[in-house]
Amino acid sequence: MKRKPDLLWILVILFGLGVVTTGYAQSLWANKTEAPMDITQPAPPLKR
Repeated sequence: MKRKPDLLWILVILFGLGVVTTGYAQSLWANKTEAPMDITQPAPPLKR
């Protein structure tokens, strides 16, 4: 289990890239479209 810190750093970097990419895409979307935000509703919870 020596490689655990390396795996942790890889996950941290991937998470950071995901956050940056999501923020960039959302800013592009907000600038490009004038659509109402009703389109991006969260999915309803699944019934069991």
